[in-house]
Amino acid sequence: MKSLVIRDVDPQGADALSLLNEASVDARALYPELFVGATKFATNEPLCERGVYVVAYIDGCPLACGAVRQLSMTDAELRRIYVHREHRRQGLARAVLLHLVGEAKRLGYIRLVLETGSKQLPAMLLYESMEFKRIPPFGEYANDPTSICYERLLDADA
Repeated sequence: MKSLVIRDVDPQGADALSLLNEASVDARALYPELFVGATKFATNEPLCERGVYVVAYIDGCPLACGAVRQLSMTDAELRRIYVHREHRRQGLARAVLLHLVGEAKRLGYIRLVLETGSKQLPAMLLYESMEFKRIPPFGEYANDPTSICYERLLDADA
């Protein structure tokens, strides 16, 4: 892979919001039944304590992103995992996920959870290849029939 650099960024900065906007366009195309014409695009909240937001750059171009959001003192959610559609299947998602798992460990979390959509088979296969186990939908995803959720226990990674 060309010079990959993963940097902590402001989730409300230009690179993070540009990737989030692209992710929103992709989500609308994949799940048109969930969006109505007036639905606004997703936004990022400011970074909270014990949170991380990263962007992966290749040769200075922002191509992938991801975040860790605190749910409790021991649990965090991986969010905003996205790779630009023209740069998939190059290892960027795996690199971002490995980085975020390392950050979650550094921050003292022992359990990571995440949600993906039921039509995102490549994402599900990636998570399963990285020791994430399927769990029932949690929190805001509990009643969403398109949500597929996973967890990974970090204390077992020693």
